[in-house]
Amino acid sequence: MYVKKFGLSVIAISSMAVMAACGGNEEASGDNAANNAGGNNAEETNEAANNNEAANNSADEDISGSVSIDGSGTVYPLMSRIAEQYMVEENPNVSVEVSRAGTSAGMQRYVEGETDFANASRNVRDEEIEEMEANGIENMEFPVALDGMTIVLHPDNDWATEMTVEEVESIFISGAVSDDDTVMWSDINSDWPEEEINTYGPNENHGTYEFFIDELIDGQDLKDGTNLQQEYPTLVELVNDDENAIGFFGFGYYENNQDALGVVSIDFGEGNITPSLDTIDLEGDYAEYTRQVFTNLNVDAARENPAVMDYARYVFEVADELAPETGFAPLPEEQLQEQIEELEEIN
Repeated sequence: MYVKKFGLSVIAISSMAVMAACGGNEEASGDNAANNAGGNNAEETNEAANNNEAANNSADEDISGSVSIDGSGTVYPLMSRIAEQYMVEENPNVSVEVSRAGTSAGMQRYVEGETDFANASRNVRDEEIEEMEANGIENMEFPVALDGMTIVLHPDNDWATEMTVEEVESIFISGAVSDDDTVMWSDINSDWPEEEINTYGPNENHGTYEFFIDELIDGQDLKDGTNLQQEYPTLVELVNDDENAIGFFGFGYYENNQDALGVVSIDFGEGNITPSLDTIDLEGDYAEYTRQVFTNLNVDAARENPAVMDYARYVFEVADELAPETGFAPLPEEQLQEQIEELEEIN
């Protein structure tokens, strides 16, 4: 029993692309054989290639069953998009169910053996590893994309669209601005309205909440009265309804709701940076607010259920293509390819 983690260091050549390439090479070999050794050899070579292709297609058709996934609401749009494409274009004989209980709630189901994958917007925790070990679950943790923590505003807020990172975080930290946690915009900048700021974010079930608390505000308490919600669409609605709102969540939920939300351009010390697919990068201008998001794979489920393994491969074959469609920056190609190679070692 072990828990294996993969850091930032992987993209995939899709299995269909590989098959197509292999088919093309075999066909070319057949043509060369015809030119060099006569038509009979060419016919035999082409017949062998056709037999191999039929065998591969038959193997794909033999994979059926179901795959269960739960976890991060942040990762949900990406994983549900991958699942949809997989079921429509890759294998309609497999049913992939994607839920979004939140990172912590989804991980709890996963460590109890209830799901095949657990999506997470943070790394697996030591106590979760201990539970997996106790339950005999062998885990592989894989990054799937990059997300940028995004600070959002009401769309009519035209005064707080540029802030320093210290100003942003002081709004959310209990006691940082006032002892009673009543914070006015004018407390942050004297030119701003003398109106109370209302703070919003995802609740404790979400890895985004944990990342914000643990990594961005160094474990300090959120200010009293912060409105924490389970559902991200609810957060979007609440911020859109409140002119004095400021909230935090993953970039994808902002990108897909730009008509309903404003965004804060943050100065980390070298000028204001607006989160975007171009700036979200672990080594770029928005690095301080950039994080990897993950999926965790139950290794025994992958060994025992061909549908789980087939879907796992597919995730990394298309993650670079589908990540930007769902508000994530893709991982480097070599990192995703490396992760496919790690999957192949399971068998």
